Amino acid sequence: MAKIYATGKRKRAIAKVWITPGSGKMAINGQSLNEWLGGLDLIKKRVMQPLDLTKQVDSMDIIATTLGGGFSAQADALRHGISRALCEYNSEFRSILKPSGLLTRDSRVVERKKYGKRKARRSPQFSKR
Repeated sequence: MAKIYATGKRKRAIAKVWITPGSGKMAINGQSLNEWLGGLDLIKKRVMQPLDLTKQVDSMDIIATTLGGGFSAQADALRHGISRALCEYNSEFRSILKPSGLLTRDSRVVERKKYGKRKARRSPQFSKR
């Protein structure tokens, strides 16, 4: 079977994901998952969640490119991309992934700064005198 492509997004991070049936290898930005995330075990579990739920950990090869944002946002974008690619690979996985909220794009992004404010909503300190 050919490669299946999907895009995952979270905050400013974007993950381009290609999955193929294989032996469970994972390459993110040319590195393995352990090299890419180091000792961040909780984030690694979040990335692997769609594969664990669909029991495809040892049967899918994943090649991904991430850009923008930080490690956590990139990992969530990668999780979203993997979930979408799995649904394209097998439509039965949708009923497993959808209730867990893995197919929903987390639309929370940083609010823009407004003029007259120090941040998006933070006002300058008030001085009575």
